[in-house]
Amino acid sequence: MVDSQTPPSDEPSPRAIDEHDHEWVESETGDRFSFRRKQLGALAGGQDLGCSLYEVPPGKRPWPTHYHEGNEEALYVLSGTGTLHTREGADDCSLSSGTYVALPTGEEFARQIENDGDEPLQYLAISTMNAPDVAVYPDSNKVGVFCGSPPGGDKEARTLHGYFPHDAAVGYWDGEQTSDDGSE
Repeated sequence: MVDSQTPPSDEPSPRAIDEHDHEWVESETGDRFSFRRKQLGALAGGQDLGCSLYEVPPGKRPWPTHYHEGNEEALYVLSGTGTLHTREGADDCSLSSGTYVALPTGEEFARQIENDGDEPLQYLAISTMNAPDVAVYPDSNKVGVFCGSPPGGDKEARTLHGYFPHDAAVGYWDGEQTSDDGSE
């Protein structure tokens, strides 16, 4: 097996990979969130378009409810069933093999996937890889900021990354020295 998160550095593009040659990276948080992932786009040397293979166990969710301000995403379900929950719940979408969902940027496309079936839910998540990006988490009232490398991108390349309370705003001049005598 090959390290599933290390893209090739010395091979020219285009580069085809076989997902079976790469190991899953597993993530589990609490008893609600769990998934396995292979970052296929990075492994093949992709730069502006990401693609990850996800597998979510029955009864689990991969991520909290969120939306992006800088990156569009899409899902293509390979196997299993689940539900794509929207923020308001009115437009929840059933997921099954062959379902494709476009997820443009913005609050109206807040979403969360849940495997409410009996088998693992496997899907491809495709994303533009724009930096900077801001991810908004409406249920917990926080924002994630990603500069230098977008969510799902190279964490070592990030110049700024953090999660902050959505209402933690300060004024533009707050904390700045505005006078030569050192006062604000």
